Amino acid sequence: MTAARPARVWITRTQPGAGRTAERLRDLGLTPVIAPLLTVEPLAPSLPDLDQFAALVFTSTNGVDAYAALTPRRDHPVLTVGDATADAAKGISFSNIRSASGDLTALARLIAAEPPAGPILAAVAETPVGDLAEAVRLAGGLAEITTASVYRTTPAPCSPPPAFDAVLVHSPRAGRLLATLGEPALAHAVIACISVAAAAPLTALGLSPALSNAPNEDALLKTLQEALGNREQPV
Repeated sequence: MTAARPARVWITRTQPGAGRTAERLRDLGLTPVIAPLLTVEPLAPSLPDLDQFAALVFTSTNGVDAYAALTPRRDHPVLTVGDATADAAKGISFSNIRSASGDLTALARLIAAEPPAGPILAAVAETPVGDLAEAVRLAGGLAEITTASVYRTTPAPCSPPPAFDAVLVHSPRAGRLLATLGEPALAHAVIACISVAAAAPLTALGLSPALSNAPNEDALLKTLQEALGNREQPV
């Protein structure tokens, strides 16, 4: 009997994260297909005087990479949205790091519950996924937050790979771009989304994405495996 072909999984996230995800998929016995829907462009803003800040905030690994190119300073405490971003900060030699292990709301709660002893500088995208300062306020925090736009994401040509069995959606913006392909192009595939916001544009098409139970890649990949297993079960 011929062994089943490994599922081909379309990775829609930006590089270099797409490459890291591909390695993890190979370890799971799956075949990664990298075709990002977004590209990342580092920006070169003039950072404010870093001595005035008590801590830094990173909401993505892209923010960490872009910040690293702007300054050699690594002496601030760091707060991150999730564990992958914390690992990226550790990888560029930050040592005092706290992760919210979640999404923007979880990060806001962490800042509100354990505020740094002074103003915060958040290194974010030019068009951030949400208003961190407002989220902190809603969480009952009073932290003073200054944002620095250190990168921007722009749409890449949106065309699917020649063949894929599943799709990973790491962000709401990727979900919106994926949805522009229309339901017929995606109906055959397992779609695994990292959050409700990432899944919403696809749900609006009448699709039924598998939803990660936490906004991190560990949970997303577990969701993908479960969804693929369910798809492979006989009807």
